[in-house]
Amino acid sequence: MSADDLATLRRQLKIKTGAASRLNKEHGMYQKEAADLKIKKDKLRADGAEEWDIKNAGKMEDESYKMIQDTADRLAKAYGELRDLVVSAKKQPGITDEEVFHKAEEILEEAAL
Repeated sequence: MSADDLATLRRQLKIKTGAASRLNKEHGMYQKEAADLKIKKDKLRADGAEEWDIKNAGKMEDESYKMIQDTADRLAKAYGELRDLVVSAKKQPGITDEEVFHKAEEILEEAAL
């Protein structure tokens, strides 16, 4: 593999690792948001709020669940691409000792948990 190919591989590892990490955080934020909105909706119901407010809170909660599914799908794709890249990188001498490779493996290990 040429030096340019190795540089491209390093760059792709960095990009894919960053994307997977960002999507993982985004997914967690939507999960927290959905839980918070459910609590809010349940509180509105318990407090006897107007039906419109309860319905609106339900719509917001539904949107969060849609985003959870969307980010889960994108995250699965990002993990798959990163996994393929790591497998490819393992075949290249020396790159497995680099920090960018270790960060990519850490993200994949977090995904396995």
